[in-house]
Amino acid sequence: MEKYYIVHNDEISVNYDDHGYACTELLAGTYDGGVRNYKCFLKAGSEVAPEMFADKTVIFFFGKGRGYICDQEAAYNITELSFYAPNFDKCAYRIHAVEDMEYIMSIVELNEWDKQIIAENHTYLPFFRAHSDCPKYVQDCKGPHTEARSVLNCKQLGRIMVGTTRAIGEGTMEKGHPAVHQWNYCVGNSDFHMTVDHGTPVNHKAGEFSFIPAGPDHDLVADPGKEVFYVWYEQFAREKDFDVKVLPGQKLPE
Repeated sequence: MEKYYIVHNDEISVNYDDHGYACTELLAGTYDGGVRNYKCFLKAGSEVAPEMFADKTVIFFFGKGRGYICDQEAAYNITELSFYAPNFDKCAYRIHAVEDMEYIMSIVELNEWDKQIIAENHTYLPFFRAHSDCPKYVQDCKGPHTEARSVLNCKQLGRIMVGTTRAIGEGTMEKGHPAVHQWNYCVGNSDFHMTVDHGTPVNHKAGEFSFIPAGPDHDLVADPGKEVFYVWYEQFAREKDFDVKVLPGQKLPE
C-alpha cells in the first residue's frame, strides 16, 4: 500500500445526468476495508434521493453550496459545512440544492464488530450537524491557533470517527497513528501543504480528497496567510484496536 493517495480537482470527472446530478468515486481501489467515497455535484434547483441500505452506514459531508435535506422526521438547512447520516433504510430522504452544491458521500460496509457496537449503542439517526454546532477540542499536534471540532466520536456510528481542522498559517503536525486510516476532504478556502512520512510536500486545495493509510507521520499545514480547512474521516484499521466486546465463540486477531 502506498503512503498516501490524493485526487486533485482537475482529476475529478463531473458528468451531470438529466436531473442535474453527478457522482464519481474517489480513489477507487486504494482501500479494501469496506469504505467507498464519492464526490457528488448537484445543480441549483435539482434534487436527488440517494440509495438506502439496511447493512451499510452512509455519511455525507456537505462542503460547498446551500441546500436542504428532507426526511420523514425533519428538514435540515445546509448553509455551511454540514454533516448528515441517514437511518439506514428506515427513513427515506432527499437532498435539494438551492445553489450548486458539492459534497462527499461515504458508504461504509458493516462488519460484525460494527454491527455489535451499533446494536448496543449509537448516535440517534437520522443525524444532522452543522459545523458551527460541533464541539471544539484541543490536540497537542495542532498549532496554538488551530481550531479543531468533533463531529462523530468512536462508537457513535461503529468504527468510524469524523472531525475538522481549520487554521490560517498553521495546522496539524501529527505522529503516525497505526490504529486508524484517515481520509481528508478539503473545504473552505483551503490552500495548504500535505506531507506524509517526511516526504515531498504536495499542495492540497478546497474540493480535493486524500487518503493516508494507517501508520506514517503526516502534516497538513498552511503557509502564512493561507487556509487549511479539512474534514478528517477515520476508520479503525484492526478490530483488536477497536475497544469492543468479542462476540461469543470469537477471538480478536493477533
